[in-house]
Amino acid sequence: MSSQPSALRLYSTLTRSVQPFEPIEPGNITLYTCGMTVYDDAHVGHAKVFTVTDTFVRYLRHRGWKVEYVRNFTDVDDKIIARAAERGEPPMELAERHIANFLRDMDALGLLRPDHQPRVSTSIPAIIELTSKLVERGHAYPSEGSVWFHVPSHTAYGKLSGQKVDELRSADADTGGKRHSADFALWKAHKPGEPHWESPWGPGRPGWHIECSAMCAETLGETIDIHGGGLDLVFPHHENEVAQSECAHGTTYARFWMHNGLLNMANGQKMGKSLGNAIGVKEILEQFPAEALRLYYLQVHYRSPLPWDPDTALPEALGMLARLYEAREVAEAMGGEEDADNAARSLGADAMRCLELGRGFRDALYGALDDDFNTAAALGHAFELARAVNRLGNHKKAKRRAGPVVAPALEAFALLADAMGLLQLSTAAFQQEIRTKRLPLLGLSEDDVNAKLRARTEARIDRDWAKADAIRDELEAASIVVMDGDGGSEWRVRL
Repeated sequence: MSSQPSALRLYSTLTRSVQPFEPIEPGNITLYTCGMTVYDDAHVGHAKVFTVTDTFVRYLRHRGWKVEYVRNFTDVDDKIIARAAERGEPPMELAERHIANFLRDMDALGLLRPDHQPRVSTSIPAIIELTSKLVERGHAYPSEGSVWFHVPSHTAYGKLSGQKVDELRSADADTGGKRHSADFALWKAHKPGEPHWESPWGPGRPGWHIECSAMCAETLGETIDIHGGGLDLVFPHHENEVAQSECAHGTTYARFWMHNGLLNMANGQKMGKSLGNAIGVKEILEQFPAEALRLYYLQVHYRSPLPWDPDTALPEALGMLARLYEAREVAEAMGGEEDADNAARSLGADAMRCLELGRGFRDALYGALDDDFNTAAALGHAFELARAVNRLGNHKKAKRRAGPVVAPALEAFALLADAMGLLQLSTAAFQQEIRTKRLPLLGLSEDDVNAKLRARTEARIDRDWAKADAIRDELEAASIVVMDGDGGSEWRVRL
């Protein structure tokens, strides 16, 4: 952990600019991000938002901030009700199952659990209280058992998204006595078969937007430091959150708005369950290590769109991750007790460069992440260092003399692990995860490979070099790399 960054700068959707960040309360940051509407399991598009937020929270805590992080569950919603009706089960049971699956998948991804995970179904009193306050202040009105937010009553409506009120029509049906086409539901009158709660306006359930305003205020207060979510939520969801919260409380809702760029298919289409192109997190994690998915998300700036090609996206990310693990492994194997500068000078330019990059890595990493959380630039520095270590590892004298030279690199890799959630495993555990998840895709098992390797060892003992070479060629053709050493032969899956 290091001191808090004095020059942290963040882009806010509200101002369309990068600005210096200081929290409301020195040393403490309040952060809310919109979670899942749990009518289905999470896909890799959802996971991008949550992984980037997880990495951001890790970094802030690494730098010494105390972060109170909230991510909600929308477990009462039109989509949940419709999906439950299709499947013939109670809506709340369907939501509960998908919440459990979501937590399973996020844990498998290695994400930290938020400090609070409120649900709509357990936040009804706060939602009713906030809705009542909006009615009392003239920003909302009841009609036929529903309550509507009157958009024209908020003169600043559109400041987050740039939308113009006169051109808007809300997604809520134009029924129930709406006064303006843009007005949206805070409370929906009960319909048969839907979950419902009692309220001052009769039985019903919350609208979509009011829930986050209520849960955010209940857990973090009326004004928070940072509100996050996917870029697709800017309008109408986040715009409506701003309107509800600021009209109810008379104060700024969120000081910074961090919106993640979306995961797009090769044809530019957004990934989504409703579009039929979603790939589940559970499905991906059966084939790839979780850190490969994390690195894939972090290789671009969080505000940028990220293209998804199912044939190349994760294999390429896994290869990049393996290079980081390889560099750390190479550095760990180096010995020597010379002064680092003397050793570097005697070993030549590659050693000098490696020492320079290792010593400068902390400042380079912090400089990138303090500049609007530029993970792409941060990883660029990590890969530059990894290349330098691997180059140095090719020198004959490096293994016994370059230990002091790569010591700063090892510190850099530990820094990367703590600040960004990468390199969390030992090399052995990482290689085992690759074997477990990639071998079945090659039609092989560990037993298969080990049996062939034993046969090759026996052939070498018998000095049957042709047979030994044939087995090695067979393994190579099956994407198994054989490495012979003083202690025998090892193998890895080629990436």
